[in-house]
Formats: sequence, C-alpha cells, structure tokens
Amino acid sequence: MNWDRIEGNWKEFKGKAIAQWGKLTDDEVDRAEGRRTELAGLIQQKYGKTREEAEKDIDDWLSRQ
Repeated sequence: MNWDRIEGNWKEFKGKAIAQWGKLTDDEVDRAEGRRTELAGLIQQKYGKTREEAEKDIDDWLSRQ
C-alpha cells in the first residue's frame, strides 16, 4: 500500500494509527490529517525517537496495512 491511499482515506486509517501509537491523542492524529511528515514528527515527540526511527516505524506499520 502506498501513502497516498492512507492520506486520502485518513479517517479510515486514523483509528489504526492511534492503535499503533497509543501515546498519540485523537486530536493530534486529526491534526496530522494523513500527512506522513506530521505523523513522524508526532511519533518523534511522544516516543523520543529520531526522525529515522519514526520513519521506520511508519514504514513497518504501512507494510501491515
């Protein structure tokens, strides 16, 4: 699956993102609006990860969708 599909159907994938990254609030995930860079930034902030680690987490999650 590619990121364009997730971004286009963010309301559908939002719950899955919250389930994956439980420290993210519903409001934070809403504000990301499916933008990958925004999501990566939130993951960095909440989990204390580097940009590369956050991107890898997103890639791993994306491959399971």
